[in-house]
Amino acid sequence: MKQMLLLTTVVVALAATGSAQNRSFDVVEAGIADMQAAMSHGRLTSRELVTLYLIRIATYEHRVHAALAVNPRALEEADALDRERAQGHVRGPLHGIPIALKDNIHTTHLPTTGGALAFSGYTPPYEATLTKNLHDAGAIVIAKTGLTELANWVAGAPTPMPGNYNAVGGFGFNPYDPRRDPRDATGDGRPVLQTGGSSSGIGTAASFWAGNVGSDTGGSIISPSNSNMLVGIRPTIGRISRYGVIPITADHDTAGPMTRTVSDAAIMMGALESPSPDPNDPATRTCTPPPGRDYTKFLNAGGLTGARIGIPRAFYYERVTPPGEDRPRGGLTPDEAKSMADAIAVLKARGAIVVDPADIPSLVDKDPDNNFALFDYCSGANQARGKDEHCSVNFKYGMKRDFNLWLASLGASAPVKTLTELREWNLAHAKAGAIKYGQSRLDISDEMDLNADRARNEADVQKDIRLSRTNGIDAALKANRLDALLTPGGSGANMAARAGYPIIVVPFGLVPNAPTPALPAGFEAKPAPYGVAFTGTACTEPRLIEIAYAFEQATRRRVGPSMGK
Repeated sequence: MKQMLLLTTVVVALAATGSAQNRSFDVVEAGIADMQAAMSHGRLTSRELVTLYLIRIATYEHRVHAALAVNPRALEEADALDRERAQGHVRGPLHGIPIALKDNIHTTHLPTTGGALAFSGYTPPYEATLTKNLHDAGAIVIAKTGLTELANWVAGAPTPMPGNYNAVGGFGFNPYDPRRDPRDATGDGRPVLQTGGSSSGIGTAASFWAGNVGSDTGGSIISPSNSNMLVGIRPTIGRISRYGVIPITADHDTAGPMTRTVSDAAIMMGALESPSPDPNDPATRTCTPPPGRDYTKFLNAGGLTGARIGIPRAFYYERVTPPGEDRPRGGLTPDEAKSMADAIAVLKARGAIVVDPADIPSLVDKDPDNNFALFDYCSGANQARGKDEHCSVNFKYGMKRDFNLWLASLGASAPVKTLTELREWNLAHAKAGAIKYGQSRLDISDEMDLNADRARNEADVQKDIRLSRTNGIDAALKANRLDALLTPGGSGANMAARAGYPIIVVPFGLVPNAPTPALPAGFEAKPAPYGVAFTGTACTEPRLIEIAYAFEQATRRRVGPSMGK
């Protein structure tokens, strides 16, 4: 399906490139505002913009595997939007702009597979609310991106699914080093440079489209944004409707933008958020949108002046040994530590008040029952029923509860009707590659009893809230009167996700790619992107965007991948 759609679209695009080749507009690293300015002044049309992106996809997709499907009607949609513009109707800042969606977000003009073989070629009967919002804003959904299958809830221990692998499209590759891992121990074709979590930012980093929408349950916006030198926003749960997004657990799921700049992320946030609460997602009542859903008014280059930023040293910067354990966790490599020291120096130079340290209480608590580092979510066969006393059951419980509800929403068109049927289908199609790494996460989810285990799940949710919010992020913010916490790379993603709070990662530097076990002698690994992240409490996206933008403008450290133009 992917190859057919890609070939069809590119053939059409190449047949229509004449006018685009006579223009000087360069889509590589171009911002949304630049595109809009060019179109408003008649120097560019949406059709030409789409064509330029399709040519890049045709040229480089074979190297990075960013897309599972490409929209064969993208040029038609661009023509219609060009006609609207010519008639004086511009829907907003995304009018005529190509955007990609993670392939667990419903689209009715392209398949939505979640990367699962059972859903290959499947088109759902309704669009996601965020997809409709993007269409209403004039965006063109040009492609569906790769992802770790079902947002990385298929295979955990003992054979974890590698990041950005799925049965429909295989592996995705990081454009900053799009080579296979040469080590014998990992000789399954996986990338040598990690792509991050399960939302693919590959195509955005490689300028295949203006930005993409990811989904995040435990870090799958922040981690891949960090790994692909992107700006990623995991918003407060409910800020963007989850209706029509294949779930893991509604207690932690959210969608959010992944772009090359904070400005582009702010533009996309306004388009993704609904103007009023979505009746299909009660959580959308949590936050009130800014006037006009305009986040660009928070793009203040002086936003660091007087901002109180906390440095949670314990665990994030310096290794700590949780109570009852004999090995330390967390901390930074010397290169990462230097990068963060540079980032902190920028904050100070730009007038921020840096509170250092501003440790998170639940990460230094001496009581094992109150220590966040000792309460991860159950995620593999080693944490099945009877072995899950010290982990949260919410992810595996929520997957059965919410995935089955999602399947029911598909009606008669659903390829399988329950999580149990999916597991059985996978087993029946194992030789076809349905479960290359097994399905231990699906297994431990399906063994949950939604009635008998409800009380345990609710207790674990409350403990999560206590450790990640009350004695976690909120405690650190309140104790030090902070606007935000600064965490290295994607390391702050887990706690923010468990709290359901907003976090924004901004590109900042590059660090050595030095995995364990080491790469073979003579293999020269290219450096890995490395960013910084700002975390706040619920519904503080406007302030975080202001801080992130000011930091970005003070540093401008993003460098595009060397893939040519």
